[in-house]
Amino acid sequence: MSEIGTILSRLDWSPLFISLKTGVVATFLSFFLGIFAARKVVKASPRVKAVVDGILTLPMVLPPTVAGFFLLLLFSRRRPLGMFLYHELGIKVVQSWLGCIIAATVIAFPLMYRNARAAFEQIDANLVYAGRTLGMSDLRIFWTIVLPTAGPGIASGTILTFARALGEFGATSMLAGNIPGKTATISQRIAMVIQDGDYLTAGIWTLIVIGIAFVFIFLMNLISGRVLTNVQRW
Repeated sequence: MSEIGTILSRLDWSPLFISLKTGVVATFLSFFLGIFAARKVVKASPRVKAVVDGILTLPMVLPPTVAGFFLLLLFSRRRPLGMFLYHELGIKVVQSWLGCIIAATVIAFPLMYRNARAAFEQIDANLVYAGRTLGMSDLRIFWTIVLPTAGPGIASGTILTFARALGEFGATSMLAGNIPGKTATISQRIAMVIQDGDYLTAGIWTLIVIGIAFVFIFLMNLISGRVLTNVQRW
């Protein structure tokens, strides 16, 4: 116990803060982008829906290192986009915290998109028709009818998105690197200390990640349980 206390007192907590900040920003971006994309795909024709859905879901089925490789090619300062961002706008993506955000967003986005799309597809069309009968605009129908009705599914998607962004490793390592105090996340820290043979520190970080993940899974189950209770009562 004394050894664990000594490690905790000397532990560098920056990976936790970097992971939390990255997770929050990536979830914020994925939330709005996922809802927007899901709404557009739901309204699209079956052929367009199949193609766009496949593209948007691709990061979820690809190995994270593959997604990170493509991101590295895209934002490298030797590539047109990377050169433009760095030389014209002064924005550095590779080996920066912005790279952490982009990598986590790309990997976590499909979870938000898929959950939002499933929630939208389960909405009773009669509710939308009723809103139009009352003279409501499409925008007002979306905010007052569609979004609240799909709320539980969107909430679950948000929680899963944050949990995925929090634990992202492969794409983040490829694009942002592992710079202590800047881009080093919890997952990267665990990998580094294991390579050094420090299994006790790795175990402490693992328990921290498990604790955070459990809290979010508990929240997701709590939301799902409330939804099922309301359905049964109805």
